[in-house]
Amino acid sequence: MSMWDEKYSDASYFYGTEPNDFLKENVTLLPMGNVLCLADGEGRNSVFLAKQGYSVTAVDASPVGLDKAKRLAQENNVEITTICADLNEFDLGEMEWDGIVSIFCHLPAPLRAKVHGAVPSALTVSGVFLLEAYTPKQLEFGTGGPRSEAFLMSQDQLTTDLDGLDFVQLHETTRTITEGQGHNGQSAVVQCIAKKRA
Repeated sequence: MSMWDEKYSDASYFYGTEPNDFLKENVTLLPMGNVLCLADGEGRNSVFLAKQGYSVTAVDASPVGLDKAKRLAQENNVEITTICADLNEFDLGEMEWDGIVSIFCHLPAPLRAKVHGAVPSALTVSGVFLLEAYTPKQLEFGTGGPRSEAFLMSQDQLTTDLDGLDFVQLHETTRTITEGQGHNGQSAVVQCIAKKRA
């Protein structure tokens, strides 16, 4: 059993069932249409998007998490598409998504660069990428996220990774996060909203 399967094996939702605040506050910036949620775990963000009328695909490596995502969708009377895949092997496609959402999707640096590098061509003409992730400063707080700096993200990294997108918003900030037992308390994050460059 993987670390994620273990985290998600409990009946309760490890990160809660409510959507991420940053996504909730900025959802209207995502064009209506097909949205891909990267590493969506137990589905709180994909289900929220489906409730707003988006056609949502959630990809995650944990079958246990995705089973709970499907259950959460059923409980909320919406449909989501789930794909169980390692992001190392998952093809984001070309001109496929009106929105790509990455909420605390922390990957080893080479894989992060690969996934982010595929985002611009995977977005449709008016497509939008929305991300929130922990920065290295998060190690001082210890209120969620990876314990290794190699998995954390900075504004500078994202500028390099997402060449081909125009940033609507990109900054590092500190905020209080309450997301189940997984993310709780004062947190150091980077927030990003970027559009496909015309």
